This record gives sequence, C-alpha cells and structure tokens, in this order.
Amino acid sequence: MKIVFSNTIIAKEKLSEKDRNDVVKAVLKGIFILIKGKNLPVNSNLAKIYSTTIEGARRIVILINNGSRDSFFLFYRSKNDKIGENISIKNPHFQAELQKYLLILSEDLIENNYTFINLNSVP
Repeated sequence: MKIVFSNTIIAKEKLSEKDRNDVVKAVLKGIFILIKGKNLPVNSNLAKIYSTTIEGARRIVILINNGSRDSFFLFYRSKNDKIGENISIKNPHFQAELQKYLLILSEDLIENNYTFINLNSVP
C-alpha cells in the first residue's frame, strides 16, 4: 500500500513536509469515513479523515483504489474554510474543487508528476 501525492495538488494545497507527515500518520491509522463523490474513477472510493494538529482541526480527503488499496491525496483543509467546513457532495465548493482535483490527479499520474510513500515501510 502507498499514498500518492500529486505535485500539482501539493502546491495548490500548500502542503508542507510537516503537513505531508500528518497526512501519512492519519492515513496509517485507518480511521476514515467513506463519502460520496461524483465522477470518481472506477473501483475507487472517496474518504474523509479528521485530524487535529497544533494549528487546529484539519480535514483530509483521499481517493482509495479498491484493488490495490493505494491512497491518492486530494485535500488538506482547515475545518474553517469553505471546503473543510462541509466535505460532502452537498457543498458546491467541495464538489467543484473535487472535480478539478480529480482531473489534476489524472493528468499528474499520466505525466509522472507525483511522489509516493510506501505505507508498509513507514515506522
């Protein structure tokens, strides 16, 4: 299992190395809520993870490949922004950004513009 970070999404989310480590730790815990999303890739699910950091409450959204169980990072937001306050398809801000990010992720995967962390080798 691994978690894939699109370089473009990392830049858009302004994800620092510390933030990336927080995301990895949260994913490793395996405590998440499956949420609905439109136009998701075949054999995938969207998951929301709650995280608390020194900077405050955060919301992480990942796409999970049901076959490989690999995760693909999408969002790392404060619960106080217009996306983080309501991560659901009922939130038009989230739904619009989700569609953009899914397209970005797809393009970055094709162009090998990503990094990944093997979750099996994280201490």
